[in-house]
Amino acid sequence: MQASALSLFVIATGLTVYLLDKSVLAYLLLLSSLLALYYTSFSDRIKWIVGGVLLLLVIPIAVSGGPSHQSYMEVATQSGIYIAMALGLNIVVGFAGLLDMGFVAFFAIGAYTYGIFSTEQANNFIPGHLFPLSGASFWLFILIGGFMAALFGVLLGLPVLRVKGDYLAIVTLGFGEIIRIIFNNLEKPVNITNGAMGISSIKPPQLFGLEFTHPNQYYFIVMILLILVIVTVKRIENSRIGRSWKAIRENEIAAQAMGIPLFRTKLLAFAVGAFFSGMMGVLFAAKQTFIDPSSFTLLESTTILVMVVLGGMGSVPGVILGAALVTILNLQVLTEFTNWLNQLTLQGVLQVPNALSPSKMQRFIFGAILILITIFRPNGLISSRIRRVDEQQLKRMEHSNSGAAAITKATAVDTTRRSGGMMP
Repeated sequence: MQASALSLFVIATGLTVYLLDKSVLAYLLLLSSLLALYYTSFSDRIKWIVGGVLLLLVIPIAVSGGPSHQSYMEVATQSGIYIAMALGLNIVVGFAGLLDMGFVAFFAIGAYTYGIFSTEQANNFIPGHLFPLSGASFWLFILIGGFMAALFGVLLGLPVLRVKGDYLAIVTLGFGEIIRIIFNNLEKPVNITNGAMGISSIKPPQLFGLEFTHPNQYYFIVMILLILVIVTVKRIENSRIGRSWKAIRENEIAAQAMGIPLFRTKLLAFAVGAFFSGMMGVLFAAKQTFIDPSSFTLLESTTILVMVVLGGMGSVPGVILGAALVTILNLQVLTEFTNWLNQLTLQGVLQVPNALSPSKMQRFIFGAILILITIFRPNGLISSRIRRVDEQQLKRMEHSNSGAAAITKATAVDTTRRSGGMMP
């Protein structure tokens, strides 16, 4: 029954998107099929297979019928980038409980790492006129950008992880602003980042002679990277290090008493989260072909943190939903709503005072939606699930362990008596 209902829903919404020139509502309903898939009772393996088919086959085909193809793909691509970044921040904030307000700095480090070496900018401080590198180097720089961001995450964590709470948030906020200001002023005495002018003409990715220039092409890169990030985060969450992060989040003293090295474990959380952000920074630079310091402001860090808190801290499905919701609201829903109200105003159907112009009220509407969600869903849209322990099974294990211990002790006593020794 669930499979039939989901299939009919996907077919109906997919055909609607394909046949209509532009229907934001139909497109959003098609995307919501992924959320419906999450709430089905299918096994995890079936959900992964069906989700992959929807992301890599059904959605690209459905949006290819109308002239709005590229705009749909642009929204999906941006959503994928922000989802991967939010998952990286979720490791720091949601798993380890460390409030990081400067997370966008790692995004900027990854973007500038690729931007500098894929343009002639690197010739200013490296002799030999070896640059720019071709777009084929993009695939290697995904890892290089991630490692550079992870390195700066470690360098940041070494001094600042000795503080906690609000002080940690203030220090990381300062780090984010310092990185932005450095990139903004690093055009002299040696021109490394080109300062406030930014870096342009960044090489797009190339693969087997094919150059990626359109959003529908970047969509597949983003989706493949996003799937890898989700799988990695899920594996880490259920590993020993993931449980250590959660133990530190709940109670540092108890975690330390159980033998968890606090400083090293926190440092690893910073490094892993920064790695994912740096990877997405490389992709962002290649996609935009232009970067400048204004793309990496405090507002971006706050937006990513909102995605994590809104979706549910520590919950991987919740963070995915929160990031997708915030991105789609900003890029598509509120923009289309604003354009619709502007058209009604121009046609004389609706008279809106200038002070209440939709273009001016867009951020207000977004803020009001966030407030309503946090009031009615204080733990996030999909809160983190705590593993339940079967009490009866635990009691049976304790009983069997105590029985085994009694048998061992009786055997030891009997052996001692036979040998003529004494049992303390």
